[in-house]
Amino acid sequence: MKTLSTSKNLQVLYEDNHLIVINKRPGDIVQGDKTGDNPLSEIVKLYIAEKYDKPGAVFLGVVHRLDRPTSGIVMFARTSKALTRLNKLFSERETQKTYWAVVKNVPPKVTDKLVHFLKRNTKQNKSYAHTKEVPDSKKAILSYTVTKELNSYFLLEINLETGRHHQIRSQLTAIGSPVKGDLKYGFDRSNKDGSIHLHARKLQFVHPVQKEEITIIAPPPSDPIWNACI
Repeated sequence: MKTLSTSKNLQVLYEDNHLIVINKRPGDIVQGDKTGDNPLSEIVKLYIAEKYDKPGAVFLGVVHRLDRPTSGIVMFARTSKALTRLNKLFSERETQKTYWAVVKNVPPKVTDKLVHFLKRNTKQNKSYAHTKEVPDSKKAILSYTVTKELNSYFLLEINLETGRHHQIRSQLTAIGSPVKGDLKYGFDRSNKDGSIHLHARKLQFVHPVQKEEITIIAPPPSDPIWNACI
């Protein structure tokens, strides 16, 4: 999967002097990794430098990340003060994150709260969901609702209570409903572009400086299945 965004085609959802929120495309990496691909953080820095004609280095703090094959809301801090405050908001779970996931197998219940204990395998870059606590596991909680039935698929709206590694992907697989295209977590075939149908749809938070409540909604990528969800 290749990095798709450039500074010219960034989908900016919100921007002020303190932070910037991007609608990440599937395939973008948020921070640099061993692939050496140009990360979204560097693309956003270039966008800011070009838009505001900034000489020299641009400050940009990474507040949180999304998996490479997923899409949706990613927030960056534009000042060190905002970064410190946003890190606190995220670490203390004072943000509300809503995701959309498309699955082939309808979950056992229309709406439910899932509680698992996730154990991460760093060699596989994968997390395994257990119904009981196991050594080195972390408690993972999410709530989901089946909101739409599509041709052969179902749309789930998911609210996270914790933020664990591959949490949604591993928890949905644990109930027999892996995300469409997610070969790593048991879906039977990949999407042609290497994406998975998991999208960070909505983020609600209190602005770290202005103290106003902000709600950001990201449109999903344009493909026949996502288009049917709107």
